Amino acid sequence: MAERGVRVDHATLIRWVVTYSPLIAARAQSKKRPTLKSWRMDETYLRVRGKWVYLYRAVDKAGNTLDFMRSERRNGSAATRFFAKALSTNEIPDKIVIDKSGANAAGIREVNKILKRFGCSAKIQTIRSKFLNNMIEWDHRFIKRRVRHMCGFKSFEAASATLDGIEIAKMIRKRQIPNATTSGFRLFSELAG
Repeated sequence: MAERGVRVDHATLIRWVVTYSPLIAARAQSKKRPTLKSWRMDETYLRVRGKWVYLYRAVDKAGNTLDFMRSERRNGSAATRFFAKALSTNEIPDKIVIDKSGANAAGIREVNKILKRFGCSAKIQTIRSKFLNNMIEWDHRFIKRRVRHMCGFKSFEAASATLDGIEIAKMIRKRQIPNATTSGFRLFSELAG
């Protein structure tokens, strides 16, 4: 904005982020390319008002972002909610690689029960491996690097909206949203429009 000669207060920018990031994220999720059937899932933590909150994330075998969700707790029900959200915008995977977290394993077991109840013959295979999950751990670094320079989040809503914007910018850089002739800024403008 300063490059264009427009003076805007930082509080106005935060209000724009809180208002528009979730809308742009929903639009981007609906337009992204199909992903592979092997997922890597993990959670990382961030501070909001001095408390730890968790960011659940999943990428496919090629490193493409599948989905992300914030949660105030790290337990089986939060993992189940994340898997349900991820499955609503992606195909059912053949396998999901997780770390040694019992909550994530419980979430996958619950999703398998739900799929069986709905008559789906597919069963998601769970693989527990610390080293196969390195891809998602490396992907967390981008978010940690962006959040580290901020002054901290004052509310869960602001943290959610800001993380939505960061994740969508990362998806645009990874070229997950099909529109090869468009620059990143134009693609973002199309999603916002």
